[in-house]
Amino acid sequence: MRIAKTVPFGLPGLALGVVMFVPVMLLVAQQPPAERFWGQWRGPHMTGVSSTANPPVEWSETKNIRWKVEIPGRGTASPVVWGDRVYLLTAVPVGVTGAAAHDARGGVQPRPVHRFVVLAIDRRDGKIVWERTAREERPHMATHESNGTWASSSAVTDGQHIIAFFESRGLYAYDMDGKLVWEKDLGDKVIRNEFGEGATPALHGNHLVIVWDNLQGSFIVALDKRTGAELWRVSRDEVDSWATPVVVEHAGRAQVVTNGMNRLRSYDLETGKIVWESAGTTMNAIPSPVAADGTVIVTAGFRGNDLKAIRLADARGDITGTNAIAWSLNRDTPYVPSPLLYDGILYLLKTNSGILTTYDAKTGKPHYSLQRLAPVPNVFASPVGASGRVYLPGREGATLVIRHGPAYEVLATNRLDDGFDASPALVDNEMYLRGYRYLYCIATP
Repeated sequence: MRIAKTVPFGLPGLALGVVMFVPVMLLVAQQPPAERFWGQWRGPHMTGVSSTANPPVEWSETKNIRWKVEIPGRGTASPVVWGDRVYLLTAVPVGVTGAAAHDARGGVQPRPVHRFVVLAIDRRDGKIVWERTAREERPHMATHESNGTWASSSAVTDGQHIIAFFESRGLYAYDMDGKLVWEKDLGDKVIRNEFGEGATPALHGNHLVIVWDNLQGSFIVALDKRTGAELWRVSRDEVDSWATPVVVEHAGRAQVVTNGMNRLRSYDLETGKIVWESAGTTMNAIPSPVAADGTVIVTAGFRGNDLKAIRLADARGDITGTNAIAWSLNRDTPYVPSPLLYDGILYLLKTNSGILTTYDAKTGKPHYSLQRLAPVPNVFASPVGASGRVYLPGREGATLVIRHGPAYEVLATNRLDDGFDASPALVDNEMYLRGYRYLYCIATP
């Protein structure tokens, strides 16, 4: 695989800053790895937040770009980061080059054979440490014209294994040096209108949980991350969904919360038994649930709007219409972007548009409503937050940075020569932003 170019930092006067910079980095390095690194696509706690990162506020193609590398093929899989490496999934058409290989809006037709690729990239300079082709095969179905990729699921890591999920093209577990530990084929999904696939597994301890919703035999399954052995499997009465489940701990047990059109369900992580359930959200459930402080929030927004905020302390059995649902919404919910839950404030984008509303996560009281984000009119990526800031990347290449809090305040608008559907990863003083063609490491000197 050829990386087209690497753009290095320009660091005039770096030596003068070393004495001040090193203590900060030592403090960051002392954080627990699970808090410091971005091992899954929505961050350490699946809320979209890093409590330790401090990425730049401003950047451009000539400012605060440590490196920029071209990633062959297409993928909306978000980068994940552990240690000194970034891990990324992509689908590379075989024998197709140039503009056709980077079609950001419609994929390549007819479907050629693809290499389903896992990349480990050095955080320091963007160079490939290792590359593995998990499978080389023709995709069995098309994908949505707005996506144009067969690599939508993100990798997951806990510093021991790299889990690469290409859905119908297989599930693969590697060690940190790229050695294949095990692989598993769960079959072929049948997706309505061939809209494509895109759910990411949830990793908690030794449990790897996968939601397999489609038109032919939906189920949820838990595997042993070390061997791929099946721990439990439960059928689901669901049509297609794309939402990654979230694992939450309550009253000494872990439960897996899943989105869905027919039902919202929470499963006991150890047994697969349903802990609680309620009426579902909308068709095409895509946003992933978020949870904090004993509340889990599930939302969707295709051909309707729905949000339910559920108090875990009261959630047992069928909670439809009960006090376990702390508050709910039937308007202005996201279609593709997942919510950001940052220190008690919930950030919601309306459909796929740059229109933002923020709520008190406990009560549902709005802080500000339907704020238009002019620099990012079209948003598929999910917002992220760190250091009192919220980052919102858009499809046209701009990323809006606003202040985290109950009042709307723009801090910066940053434009790059690419468009963004993948969500950023935030680690230390860096942001990793995957575009249609490039992976950027955005960092202050």
